[in-house]
Amino acid sequence: MSPDGITLAHGIGGAKDLPISPGLAIAGAVAALTVSFTVLAVAWRSPRYDAATSGRPAPRTVSAIVDSTAFAVALRTFGFALFAYVAMAAVFGKDLLINPIFGVFYVWWWVGLVPVSFLFGPVWKAISPVRTINQAFAKLSRSDPDRGVFVYPERLGHWPAAVGLFAFVWLELVYPYGTELGPVRLWCAVYVAAMLLGGALFGNTFYERADPFEVFSSLVGRMSIWGRRGGRLVIRSPLANLDSVEVRPGLVAVMAVLFGSTAFDSFRDSTNWVKFVQSTNMSTELLNNLALLGFCVGVGLIFATGCVLTGVGVEQRRSELPNQFAHSIVPIIVGYFVAHYLSYFVEVGQTTLMLMSDPLSNGSNWLGTGNLEVNYWLSYHPHLLANTKVVAVVLGHVLAVVAAHDRAVRLLPKRHQLTGQLPLLVAMVAFTVGGLYLLFAA
Repeated sequence: MSPDGITLAHGIGGAKDLPISPGLAIAGAVAALTVSFTVLAVAWRSPRYDAATSGRPAPRTVSAIVDSTAFAVALRTFGFALFAYVAMAAVFGKDLLINPIFGVFYVWWWVGLVPVSFLFGPVWKAISPVRTINQAFAKLSRSDPDRGVFVYPERLGHWPAAVGLFAFVWLELVYPYGTELGPVRLWCAVYVAAMLLGGALFGNTFYERADPFEVFSSLVGRMSIWGRRGGRLVIRSPLANLDSVEVRPGLVAVMAVLFGSTAFDSFRDSTNWVKFVQSTNMSTELLNNLALLGFCVGVGLIFATGCVLTGVGVEQRRSELPNQFAHSIVPIIVGYFVAHYLSYFVEVGQTTLMLMSDPLSNGSNWLGTGNLEVNYWLSYHPHLLANTKVVAVVLGHVLAVVAAHDRAVRLLPKRHQLTGQLPLLVAMVAFTVGGLYLLFAA
């Protein structure tokens, strides 16, 4: 806890937070993946998840509310009001950690997008203030917000989103002044400016493919039970919903940044890394920059290698397989966010709610939340917290294996549908072992 009352040094707590055997957890995880793959190989011979045909219509009342103009306006109003409130704190508030901008930026926005998108679908698309501003400009100019001056280049795909996500995790994890008001305010200003410019040039397609937080939220939202089929709201299995992830260039890069940065966040707190940094004459900032980049690139390369080392049909290209299978990484990302940020989100998230009542750091209590107390119930139950984290990592990988297998039996030739998955299974096992090792080593 900082002198200002809020901690931003997040992490997973390390061995003291995990009072269970590392060897047992890792062995159990590897066994779970191996058994899952074996069962799938025997019992799952044809694809079962098809987003184009799966799902049952949501109840009429729910559909009527979700698809109503009033509901859309209410969400946009909420998103813009929150944006304006936090912007006020960023512009007029003090450069102290009790300024709520830090908690909103690093906790609510980054970590909070995962649970709300997992529960309700692509939330950021519905509340995004940059979409709201772009829509207002389009209305004033009597233009269509869905259409820009140019057509968004297909070859760009999600690459701009991957770059934006990397810029965020760089500020959060590597930049030494990431908890000062100036850099955070500048990052947000550049983000808003880039999004508004992109929306004017390419319309709403730009947000769907290039807004780092909309892409992030939409990917996690594919793990919810809420989906769309023919424009209609449907309820379906999260894995069937995951099948609806559209394959575009840069999808693997997005997954690699999300997965790799979370792994690096654990690694940088490990004893071995701290000792190495302290024992070398190289710049700590340079080492952290190289390590963050190495984790993101490494995750992407391991996954891509596991995908391309398989037999393909005459009309298939190996280079397209990583993006075809990239959707299977989404459950792993969700699992790692739970394992890595659960207590951090719950506890610092509460602190942020308290600080939101005092945006100018002058002792005010505008929202009536300033006198609340943080509930540390999770931290007081370390065994439950430890088990939850391990289960989240293992379950994420098991669901990833299921999603990858279902896609494999659809894409790969029959003679390669099982043996062709072995390299990818090895990659999944490596991710599981590495993730759990970092969970205990931090």
